[in-house]
Amino acid sequence: MPFPPHELTRRFDVSGPRYTSYPTADRFVEAFSPEQLAQALAQRRNGAAAMHLPLSLYVHIPFCQSLCYYCACHKIITNDPARGETYLRYLGREIDLYTAHLGTGQAVSQFNLGGGSPTFLNDGELRQLMDMLRRSFRLAPGGDYSIEVDPRTVDASRLATLAELGFNRLSFGIQDFDPAVQKAVHRIQPAEQVFSLMAAARRMGFESINADLIYGLPLQTPGSFDRTLAQVAQLRPDSIALYAYAHQPQRFKPQRRMDAAQLPGAGARLSMQSRSFSALQDAGYVYIGMDHFALPEHALAVAKRQGRLHRNFQGYSTQPDSDLIGLGVSAIGKVGATYSQNSKSLEAYYDDLEQGRLPVARGLALSRDDLMRRSVIMALMCQGQLEFESIELGYLIDFKSYFAAELELLDALQAQGLVEVSDTGVQVTATGWYFVPSVAMVFDRYLQADRTRARFSRII
Repeated sequence: MPFPPHELTRRFDVSGPRYTSYPTADRFVEAFSPEQLAQALAQRRNGAAAMHLPLSLYVHIPFCQSLCYYCACHKIITNDPARGETYLRYLGREIDLYTAHLGTGQAVSQFNLGGGSPTFLNDGELRQLMDMLRRSFRLAPGGDYSIEVDPRTVDASRLATLAELGFNRLSFGIQDFDPAVQKAVHRIQPAEQVFSLMAAARRMGFESINADLIYGLPLQTPGSFDRTLAQVAQLRPDSIALYAYAHQPQRFKPQRRMDAAQLPGAGARLSMQSRSFSALQDAGYVYIGMDHFALPEHALAVAKRQGRLHRNFQGYSTQPDSDLIGLGVSAIGKVGATYSQNSKSLEAYYDDLEQGRLPVARGLALSRDDLMRRSVIMALMCQGQLEFESIELGYLIDFKSYFAAELELLDALQAQGLVEVSDTGVQVTATGWYFVPSVAMVFDRYLQADRTRARFSRII
């Protein structure tokens, strides 16, 4: 699947949502209350839980020992190990609040431990966290249990602990192997260290090993990033997440520490982008969509071939869409027709839990229109096709009447070769799959209403 011509890429590589949810998180409102989440949890207990539909869990560990200048995640820089101990105490309180609403023993088929740097916690604290979760939930056999790993914070012994605790998927943050780039972004990790850890992880039998890469960082050139890609091809991780760096220093203060003059220009970024896609596909990786690549035998690649891809707050997944419990500061959850996000400050998060409240800072109760458009957008983002009849039967509408304005907007995308629109549905073309968020944006009511995209990163 050749990468599209540069002219087409310039036109459609615009700022926009990545649609890990719809509506997107920037639409959450502070008027959404803990009581509304509690009501959604009660409805799940009487509905989805009674039908034994499994949960997904996400736990956010915000702490990092060192600041990466490019980072746009919610993190707290500290070398004080006591902060992890305190944080776990409050996580335990939050877990107890959820089990008070849901009951204990609900099945979990997907669990992700993210951050920050989850491996900020020591082995004993990781055991404590997993014990708390297992006392409250049932981690189902055959589930996806993943952890984000900062290679600077682990060795082979720690990887063995992660395997012992039940993690079967690792994601290594590599970003770039070039020493000059690493110094510019304040993340020094020699390639030899990552190669050694990856080899150890393979010996331990982890089911899937992912590598995160970023292009567009200071001092990167197409040639230097080619060398990183060649090293990654040697590592041969099972999957790769290739992100475009979004420079937004007005929103993310750490990015102000980088020299903006060292950022690659638009032409160099475009070259890195197209060469990366080509290099990874030449190395045998399948383009899943957005920023995801995987080896042909990987579960994501199989799901893409079989039309079983799903999308959630962690990106593409093989797990069916399910209720998500987000635990920890800033964590996002999805229960029934609601989204919720925890407080972003530790002080507010701790205070809510001291008061016995779910630490919800904002969220959204989805309308019927939201739910319908979510179905449309996820069909496009995951399967690359939309059948009008399925939406009509699910929501009792006439698709062509309800979405007349959107179908008119699709005409322009069809003229550019991104989609094929028929009397029965919409098919994203092979070229259009590279720009599938641009297709999905047509059906985003909020975005079409205000056209505000500066808050988003580039879509590819």
